[in-house]
Amino acid sequence: MGGSHEPGSDGGLRTLALRDRHEVAGARFAPFAGWEMPLQYQGTVREHEAVRGRVGLFDVSHLGRAWLRGPAAASLLRSVTTFDVTTLGVGKAHYSLYCNTAGGIDDDVFVYHLPGERWLIVHNAANADGDLRRLRSVAETASDVTGETVMLAVQGPEAIGLLAGVLGGGLAALEPRDCVELDWGGAPVLFARTGYTGEDGGECIVGAEVAGALWDALVAGGAAPAGLGARDTLRLEAALPLHGNDIDTTTHPYEAGLGFAVSLDDGADFTGREALAEAKARTRTRRLCCLAARGRGVPRAGHAVHRPGRSDPVARLTSGGFSPTLGLGIGMAYVPVGLANPGVTLEVDIRGRALLVEVVRRPFYRRTPTGKRNP
Repeated sequence: MGGSHEPGSDGGLRTLALRDRHEVAGARFAPFAGWEMPLQYQGTVREHEAVRGRVGLFDVSHLGRAWLRGPAAASLLRSVTTFDVTTLGVGKAHYSLYCNTAGGIDDDVFVYHLPGERWLIVHNAANADGDLRRLRSVAETASDVTGETVMLAVQGPEAIGLLAGVLGGGLAALEPRDCVELDWGGAPVLFARTGYTGEDGGECIVGAEVAGALWDALVAGGAAPAGLGARDTLRLEAALPLHGNDIDTTTHPYEAGLGFAVSLDDGADFTGREALAEAKARTRTRRLCCLAARGRGVPRAGHAVHRPGRSDPVARLTSGGFSPTLGLGIGMAYVPVGLANPGVTLEVDIRGRALLVEVVRRPFYRRTPTGKRNP
């Protein structure tokens, strides 16, 4: 089906099973986390606007996918993840973290609880190999299914309607982060009402042998193919962290605003627990904040942030770019808590030019019937 998930014999990039579909749709490809991925089709802004206004379709098969099965699966998974997954009912999913012994974030993951004592864990592509080793360190039977499945994200205000029409009407009744297994023309599809864009929608995991037919049905139903460029601008507007940029092994969940993904009350022992308990008890010194430009300019990751009129940096942007929805530059940075309140003005150094920015409430964009924007 137009390529293999496996690396080439020369150790090159892994290719998507649906590469032929992406070529037909006009994809421009780029390397990403060891994969050859569609960067854009008709243009990042156009694809971004399709997701915000209607419905977009992303191939996110580069994300690692692994199963844990059996009566001990939940407790084994709990021993390596920050969230108490043992509290998740069947058909529920939740965001969680893998932390190191110092409390730093090795990866952020999504965990899905399916019938029959089965758990699916989705990892970031850049960390998938290490994450699988982590799972297998506590459960040798953990099985990787990245190479035999395809993962499609359907996002936007019309996404659930499209998905219900293609996969079945019952999807509209699912709550956010619910997951269910469906039969689609004799093929199993795992559907979850999750995403990484700030819009409604869902993600589908299906066998590679039938994924092309599902892609075709979704495109025929009106979904616009969208690439990594739009995925990044959408997630930034929604202030969703990107591992390796906004969160990494040196950041802990509480300063990143991810305390909801850490469970300490159950007393379970998991990697990083002691350090996270200490971090939660400490007074924060910095906070991951949203910064909106108050002038012309596009802040980028790595740009220095400083007080107006001062040259000494107080932070550096972890992510940045132009927001098509808001029509201005936006970025995120770990700002000292004394400067982290909405309304505080700072400056970003863009190649020697000071760009005035304002701390705004997180996120920049929140979905409502009409769309909400921070001022």
